Amino acid sequence: MINLMLITNDPDLASFAVESGIQRIFVDLEINGKKARQGHLDTLISNHSFQDIASVRAAIPSGELLVRLNPFYKGSAAEIEEAIEAGADILMLPMFTRLEEIQGFVRLIDNRCRFIPLIETPEAVALVGELVAEPGVDELYVGLNDLHLSLGLEFMFQLVTDGTVERIANVCREHLMPFGFGGIARMDEGLLPGRLVLAEHCRLGSSAVILSRTFHRSATRLSEMRQNLDFAREVSRFREVETTMNLRDTTKILADYESLKVGVGKVLEHVRRVIQK
Repeated sequence: MINLMLITNDPDLASFAVESGIQRIFVDLEINGKKARQGHLDTLISNHSFQDIASVRAAIPSGELLVRLNPFYKGSAAEIEEAIEAGADILMLPMFTRLEEIQGFVRLIDNRCRFIPLIETPEAVALVGELVAEPGVDELYVGLNDLHLSLGLEFMFQLVTDGTVERIANVCREHLMPFGFGGIARMDEGLLPGRLVLAEHCRLGSSAVILSRTFHRSATRLSEMRQNLDFAREVSRFREVETTMNLRDTTKILADYESLKVGVGKVLEHVRRVIQK
């Protein structure tokens, strides 16, 4: 079963999400350098704080709490200490480029929680073969948004159809390393329908995905979530489709992959028309 992750710092929404079938709540503390990379895009730049960790932790006793910290820097030791003390189950390191950053992060964690390096740079992609064998690394996650920007691509899901994610997935599976990638919309919505994205997660053996803002209509509070959608029903629908995807034969798996490539191609055509205007 794929672990579903919801980014929120609202304790009530976090509790509701876990009750609705979400495995991981994601508190996002990454801010260093993010505005420079993504400020021109329609992407979320977090306003979460360290104070949110403890309040969310108290709200989800049965759920996992993942905290994304800043890229490795002189303040990382203090950030790691504060996040672990507040109750983080998993720490995530973004935008790394060197194995030494991973090793330094592992030393600072000191076996007190799990660790997920976030692959968002070409250098990180090149390190995958070493990461899967590195002590203290528990899981890998591919951040399609920053990685596609790093590589100068036009659309984040090009990384799925150009073989980049599959190559990472193959190395992870060979070494029994759990991995996930990207975000996902509802099953029949999004630039790429969530159904096609989920099909690819199942084909590659992914174990985690973030619910996109499209999935929950950008809800940041429980009242908004209740107003915007039947969240529990959408999570249940995800599980129904996931079960179906895992029962596909080879012919259907390949057909779904071709549909994904067609969908990515249509998005790219749209993006290029917009740029030409």
